[in-house]
Amino acid sequence: MKIFTSAQIHELDKYTIEHEPIKSIDLMERSAKAITQAITDQWNSSTPIIVFAGPGNNGGDALAVARMLIDRNYDVTAYLFNISGHLSEDCAINKKRLEEKRAKALIEVIQEFEPPYLKEDMLVIDGLFGSGLNKPLAGGFSSLVKYINSSPAKIVSIDVPSGLMTEDNSYNVRANIIKADLTLTLQQKKLSFFFPENQVFIGKQKVLDIRLSQEGIEKINADYTLLEEKDIRQRFMPRDPFAHKGKMGNALIIAGSYGMGGAAVLATKACLRSGAGKVTAHTPKCNYLTMQTSVPEAVIQFDREETTFSEAVDTEDFNAVGIGPGLGTSEQTAIAIIAQLRRTQCPLVIDADAINILANHRAWLQQLPKGIIMTPHPKEFDRLEVHCTDSYERLTKAREMAKRLQAFILLKGHYTTLCLPDGHVVINSTGNAGMATAGSGDVLTGIITGLLARGYKKEDACIIGMYLHGLAGDAAARELGEESVIAGDIIQYLPHAFKRLNE
Repeated sequence: MKIFTSAQIHELDKYTIEHEPIKSIDLMERSAKAITQAITDQWNSSTPIIVFAGPGNNGGDALAVARMLIDRNYDVTAYLFNISGHLSEDCAINKKRLEEKRAKALIEVIQEFEPPYLKEDMLVIDGLFGSGLNKPLAGGFSSLVKYINSSPAKIVSIDVPSGLMTEDNSYNVRANIIKADLTLTLQQKKLSFFFPENQVFIGKQKVLDIRLSQEGIEKINADYTLLEEKDIRQRFMPRDPFAHKGKMGNALIIAGSYGMGGAAVLATKACLRSGAGKVTAHTPKCNYLTMQTSVPEAVIQFDREETTFSEAVDTEDFNAVGIGPGLGTSEQTAIAIIAQLRRTQCPLVIDADAINILANHRAWLQQLPKGIIMTPHPKEFDRLEVHCTDSYERLTKAREMAKRLQAFILLKGHYTTLCLPDGHVVINSTGNAGMATAGSGDVLTGIITGLLARGYKKEDACIIGMYLHGLAGDAAARELGEESVIAGDIIQYLPHAFKRLNE
């Protein structure tokens, strides 16, 4: 599913109006019907409703919703803020329609505004500003937002919480953004909805299909895509019924140090569970007993050092290498890692301490092979770059780095995000808060390495890997509850994820 920018949303609206064809006021009516239905599904007619409408099309939506709620016998009072004396054409039409329906329900604010008393049993519909906003709210509107946020009333925002911009909120004033309990967004989620710092404004989300032109959606090129299950099914490789382990790929996991043997166990197990025919784990000698008893299916290759990864190993016989989980960041290990990265010819996944070591030796970034896969969490990425103020800036820098290094960069999080070498961004739709647990990233490294060894292209391995990782986490959370999920559970439920996608 494509995720469009604010400008592209406007372009799609225009395309729909021209090619359906449909008048813009009728498209607004269609949107208002969907919004009204969503509200009446959750709140009955005994709920007093206050509507705050701005002078643009978001306000037009709000006024149309007010009229439709009145038709359903709701007690509605609408405040239309016409401070500049100019309303959008469709907003003006809906103002007139509401006045004709019930003039007393509309209060037009031109100069003085006496705010209504907002009580706990009330519902506020926020239709002040929508996806076209391009600067922080100020003046009277910022005061109104603070007043609404301070009230005990429930808040429903139309399309976007007023004050929140659809992409970049790096320089926004967070105190001047509506904190909605529910956001009824039109046609698709906005990019800013995927960033953790914005969840406090969005509340629960519901996407309303307002039947914008499918042809227009297909024609408009988007830099951002949200993964759907059908995308994964299309990329799945069938398993040859006559295959043997030699045909299913040979993977190498370089992981673990003294006290961090568990990281090697998790990455190796996940790699095996992802379909690789054979997995070798290279780890220090201190992890001998741990590895042999925890992962008997793996071949264990021991480093000459007792406690650390100390020298690069030959990778000629391997189809993919995953390196980094639990390695530590000693200088000896750092030298071994850069040597390993230079000599490895097969597809390569780097994570955790391998990324931290690169952050400590930034000049080495220029020596990374093209097509390398990096899986940092936000703090690890910030160590690679300068500190990022918010998720949009981090995503922007990750896109730039992916293009500059010709790398695949997975920014891990609730919505794990893949930045491709061509600048395109793929957002994962699976996963849950229960996966915020130590070792979850090691599992992802193992999954992607296993898929690469199995023969998947790098882009497909990343996309399928992050989706499977989240899908297995979702299955674990359903059975165990989010609070109790640990990294090993993600591996345990990985077969459930594969089974679902293969059905």
